[in-house]
Amino acid sequence: MTITNDYLPILILILVGIGLAGMFTIIGLVVGPRLRTREKAAPFESGFLGKGMEGHRYDVKFFMTALVFLVFDVEIVFLYPWTVQIRELGWFGFVASMVFISVLVIGLAYDWKKGALEWE
Repeated sequence: MTITNDYLPILILILVGIGLAGMFTIIGLVVGPRLRTREKAAPFESGFLGKGMEGHRYDVKFFMTALVFLVFDVEIVFLYPWTVQIRELGWFGFVASMVFISVLVIGLAYDWKKGALEWE
């Protein structure tokens, strides 16, 4: 098989996804209600109207937690294909992945030392 035939199902899936997203957006714009009242424009959360300042700042701890989560989430995304191809990659793939994991462990140790994981 050629590369074109191998990737044809993926291309079709992407085109169908984009087409459906566009179709549902257009249908929502055409069929949906257009009334904008003050009640509909008001912020609403958990059954109650918002109280206090809407544009308040978040604590840095939330940002640091999200950043650490993203780093390890990306690590998992890279490690899944590695585990599937470990036999074909051989020692070079093993050493490369160990370097990758080592860099992440060093980063985790740095975050831990700086107190980025503390929640007080």
